[in-house]
Amino acid sequence: MMDDIDTLIDSTTNPIHRKILVNYRRHGLLEVSGRYDELLAPNMTVDSPHYRVFEGGQGVILDGMTEVRGFYQTLAGMDMLVMWTGKQKMAVADWGFAGEAEFSQFVPGKMLGDNVFGSLDESTSSSASEYDADAYYLVRRTLAFVWHYDNDVRLIGEHVYEDASSKTVNKVASEDVISGSRAAQLLESVIDKYELPE
Repeated sequence: MMDDIDTLIDSTTNPIHRKILVNYRRHGLLEVSGRYDELLAPNMTVDSPHYRVFEGGQGVILDGMTEVRGFYQTLAGMDMLVMWTGKQKMAVADWGFAGEAEFSQFVPGKMLGDNVFGSLDESTSSSASEYDADAYYLVRRTLAFVWHYDNDVRLIGEHVYEDASSKTVNKVASEDVISGSRAAQLLESVIDKYELPE
C-alpha cells in the first residue's frame, strides 16, 4: 500500500518534506486500520481540519474536528475504511503535497450508487439499486488529492477529486473481503516503520 511512499521517504533529503511524507504514510495506515483517533491527534492534525471530497458529481465538505471525526466514525461503523492505492505519484512542497493514484476500496452494496461518500446515511440509500445490498463490491477509481499542512507539519485538510470515468465496480466473494479488523492486524507491524517527528 505504501511502497512508493517508503521509497520517496528514503530518497527525500528535505526535512520538512520528509516529515510531511511520514505523516501522510502514518495517516493512511492508521485510517485503514480504523485507528482514526490517532491520526486526528494533535501531533498529526490541526485542531480544526477541513476536508473536501468530490466524487460522483457530488461533494462532501467537512469543516472542523467534530465533522471530520464523525466522518471516520461513520465509515468505520460501515466497515468502509479498507482502501489501498496502486501506484501513486506525488509532488511535495513546504505547504503539503499533491498527487494522483488509483484507489481500491471494499464497499457494501447497500452503499453503492453515484457516490460512495455522498450519502453515508444507510436509511437514505436506494432500495432499487442495481447492487446486491448484502454483498461487497471492489470499487476502483483514480483520485487526485491535495493535502495541506501547517508550519508544525500537521495536516490541515484533504482535498480529494475523483476521475469518474475511471471508476469500476465489481462484486467480490465474501471470503475475499478484508475487514477493518483484519486490516488492522495486517498493518500493525508496519505503521511505526518511520518514527513520527516531534
